[in-house]
Amino acid sequence: MIAFVSGPVAALAPTTAVIEVGGIGMAVQCTPGTLAGLRVGQDARLATSLVVREDSLTLYGFADDDERQVFELLQTASGVGPRLAQAMLAVHAPDTLRTAVSTGDEKALTAVPGIGKKGAQKLLLELKDRLGEPVRAGVVRQATGPASWSDQLHAALIGLGYATREAEEAVALVTPQAEAALAGGTQPPVPQLLRAALQSLNRTR
Repeated sequence: MIAFVSGPVAALAPTTAVIEVGGIGMAVQCTPGTLAGLRVGQDARLATSLVVREDSLTLYGFADDDERQVFELLQTASGVGPRLAQAMLAVHAPDTLRTAVSTGDEKALTAVPGIGKKGAQKLLLELKDRLGEPVRAGVVRQATGPASWSDQLHAALIGLGYATREAEEAVALVTPQAEAALAGGTQPPVPQLLRAALQSLNRTR
C-alpha cells in the first residue's frame, strides 16, 4: 500500500493533483478542499489510499491521515465505493461526518450527490459503530449556509490557479444552483458546483 506521497506539485486539475515523486508523476484523486491547499511548484505531502481493481489502479489523496482513515471506513458500508466515499468527504469534513452519523443526521448525508433518503438511513445504521465520535472538539463546522459552500468553492478555484476576480465571478454564476439546493432543504453539492464553475470559466476565457 502507498501510505503517502511527497514532492513538488507538478500539475492540478479539477479532481486530480500530480505529485512528482522520484522523477515520476503520481496522479492522485483529491477532493476540492484538498486541491485548494495545493500550489503548482510547491512541495506537498498527501496521505493516500490505493484502490486496486481488475482494470485499474487508482490513488486517492487526502490532506491528512484522519481523512484517509474515514475514507477507508466509509467503504466498509455496503454500496459505498471509493468515488462515493470521496464525494462524502468533498461535502463534509471527517468530524462533520462523525457528528452526522452519531446524531442520526439524515439530511447531512443526503446533501452528498448520489445518496438518497433510503441510502442515508442505511448508511446511518451501518456506520454508527464504525466512525466513532468527533475527535477535534470545537473544530467541527456543519456546512449549513451559503458561506460554507461559497468559501469552499472559492478556495478550490484559487487552488487551481484562477485569479481572485475570476473565482468570485464563477461563484456568483453558480449561486442560483446553490440557493436552489438550500431552498429544497439540501446542502449545495460542492463537487457539482465546481464543475459548473469551471465550465463557466472556460467559456469566458
